[in-house]
Amino acid sequence: MEITFHGHSAVQITDGPNSIIIDPFLVANPQIAAAPETIKVQYILLTHGHSDHIGSAADIAKANDATIVAMVELAAYIGAGGAKTVGMNMGGTYRTDFASFKMIQAWHSSSVTGADGRSLYLGNPAGFIIEMGGRTILHCGDTALFGDMKMIGERHNIDIAFIPIGDLFTMGPDDAVQAAEWLQPSLVIPMHYNTFPPIRQDGDEFVRKLAERDIEGKVLKPGETFVF
Repeated sequence: MEITFHGHSAVQITDGPNSIIIDPFLVANPQIAAAPETIKVQYILLTHGHSDHIGSAADIAKANDATIVAMVELAAYIGAGGAKTVGMNMGGTYRTDFASFKMIQAWHSSSVTGADGRSLYLGNPAGFIIEMGGRTILHCGDTALFGDMKMIGERHNIDIAFIPIGDLFTMGPDDAVQAAEWLQPSLVIPMHYNTFPPIRQDGDEFVRKLAERDIEGKVLKPGETFVF
């Protein structure tokens, strides 16, 4: 299995001929490491409706005849533009022939700004527990720390957890360390930091804090791929 970090919260998971991407914010991302036309996937997972997570989802879906999986309101919004979508909701699992995607809670918000300057609500934000290629991968989405992370860790044997550390809009590094303790993954990879000045953080320092709790962490640079 190959894990590619495309910067911000964009993560691509590839197992042989099968590939998915989560939150493909590529075009306006100052950390951009891939052009949308280079992304080849069967599914696109969206955690919530903010533009730095929807990104190039519709274009990638249309180019690949791929399916976008998202909260029902967000799926309807994107589907109205012609992309193939599947809407789901919290606690549900969408199953494909090579993977399953379970939607879990995230404490955040979810909207886009309309032409009139008003926010359009796009359903609750979420994270995903992804079962693929014999691995369990958690993408937390944008979230604050919340106590049910402990339950999630107890119920799922998580191999990799992508956890936001940027602060201001999500949890910061200290809360992310606590999240890692509760989730109990084999490996933690920080995300949603250093994309813009307000979420500047030291990923290496975060990994050192994890090590103090006997938790393995790994910093991925935008565009970096590792085999797991």
